[in-house]
Amino acid sequence: MKTEMTKSDDKENRWEYIDEYSFDEPLSNELTPFEVPMGTNRILGILKDRVESNVELAALWKCSNVTAINRLGYSDHGKKHVEIVANNALRMLRLIADSGIQPSCVQDYGLSYEDAEVILFLGAFLHDIGHSVHRDNHTQYSVFFAAPLLGRLLADIYPQEKLTVVTSEVLHCIAVHHKDCRPLTIEAGILRISDALDMAHGRTRPWDDAHTNSNIHAVSARAIDAVDILPGREKPVLISIRMSGSAGVFQVDELLRPKLAGSGIHDLVQIEAKVTCEKQIIADFVIG
Repeated sequence: MKTEMTKSDDKENRWEYIDEYSFDEPLSNELTPFEVPMGTNRILGILKDRVESNVELAALWKCSNVTAINRLGYSDHGKKHVEIVANNALRMLRLIADSGIQPSCVQDYGLSYEDAEVILFLGAFLHDIGHSVHRDNHTQYSVFFAAPLLGRLLADIYPQEKLTVVTSEVLHCIAVHHKDCRPLTIEAGILRISDALDMAHGRTRPWDDAHTNSNIHAVSARAIDAVDILPGREKPVLISIRMSGSAGVFQVDELLRPKLAGSGIHDLVQIEAKVTCEKQIIADFVIG
């Protein structure tokens, strides 16, 4: 599956095609490049290089997936997940900004739009590293790990006062991305929704058929064919979800709806989910 994210005809600013990841992708801490559109944001380019070459981050993503997948039988929370979340978040931010709404860091601190992109980029790549400790309370653990990492990733980019503000805004996004806490900024609301939008069938790739046949998360995810983030007609952002089975409604209603409702930006986002066909996903459902 490919998700098209096209911003303009200008090659430098174009949203690229992001390949859906395979079901047999191995857990790895290999340092590989991420497909995230930088546009004309110079600082994003610097941070992308630093994130890609950071051995500690790569190890934390690997540990996070060992906890989430190997030990809990849960879905992907590693490198591919954060890449998808980063793309979702930047896409949503740009659509909201195009509608004339300023990010919170611009309204409250006088920072630039480019700084808002930095905040969301870093929030996306750091938001789940707390899974390396445990799924429970992972937002707090993520903040614990992210704080010193941000100092190193942002070294020599901002003067101290601005560095402190940007760091605080990133940590806020991380701290409230899950259901336990209320987002207080547009950026944090965007990250919360973007996290939930990684719902397509590829998230279940590490699970075998036996596990899939007894887990509604996996069954419903396999019914989600595509998630597109588009300019909205009535609101700045339209999230269009295509499903090949009604089971996908679980992902939309039980997982995405609460994230949207608690995001603080529900009035900026509209969600449309359509079932294109009723494909058989499993033959039976086994408990015990």
